[in-house]
Amino acid sequence: MKIKRPALSRGYADHGWLKSFHSFSFADYYDPKFMGFGPLRVINEDWIASGKGFGTHGHQDMEIITYVLEGELAHKDNMGNGKAIFPHEVQRMSAGRGVMHSEYNHAEGQTTHLLQIWIQPDTLGVDPSYEQTLFPPVEKRGKLRLVASENGAENSVKIHSDTRLYAALIDGNETIQHDLASGRLAYLHVAKGSVHVNGEPLDAGDALMLAQESTVHIEQGKDAEILLFDLPPAAKPRMAGSH
Repeated sequence: MKIKRPALSRGYADHGWLKSFHSFSFADYYDPKFMGFGPLRVINEDWIASGKGFGTHGHQDMEIITYVLEGELAHKDNMGNGKAIFPHEVQRMSAGRGVMHSEYNHAEGQTTHLLQIWIQPDTLGVDPSYEQTLFPPVEKRGKLRLVASENGAENSVKIHSDTRLYAALIDGNETIQHDLASGRLAYLHVAKGSVHVNGEPLDAGDALMLAQESTVHIEQGKDAEILLFDLPPAAKPRMAGSH
């Protein structure tokens, strides 16, 4: 099964300082057909104006991944973390029992373009934590680079979900094939450029949802940057300390 999610079919909000496309139902955008995919709950593509941002606010029991495409984003939280994130870095915040943080674009005259991703954890009520790692372009050139996983494999950031998130840069004659284990889902989001996935042409902002497929085949990239989520079916999370 393949379901294409065209970029312009997403929800959209324009707050002046913030312009945001929502791949799944979020805030004032609600579509019962797009509530999530497996444990993947949110992919928001945001443009934040210079000198603006999100004031201090809270999250709970969600794995939050920030992926900056252009510009920079300053993060500050009540765990004592305060750091800017730049392109090719991946920031992971496990909200767990609860965390407060803020996010701002302090770059003068420059808009920040980013993806913010929420993944439902397998375990609720964990200790909140934060991690940020650089994945240089050479590690993503023409191949999938694991950037987030349940066990932190290959120096990826560690999330509390049986989800594997890969990033890749693909152009020209480069091809990538990713095998899916039985029962796994795949969600591929095109962050930049254009590419063909399992025969479907996709442009920036488009996505493809795959179920009951054995492989993800990526080719015909044109300056493409993609994120591939290898996902389990959605399951009810357990509380920390339970069996």
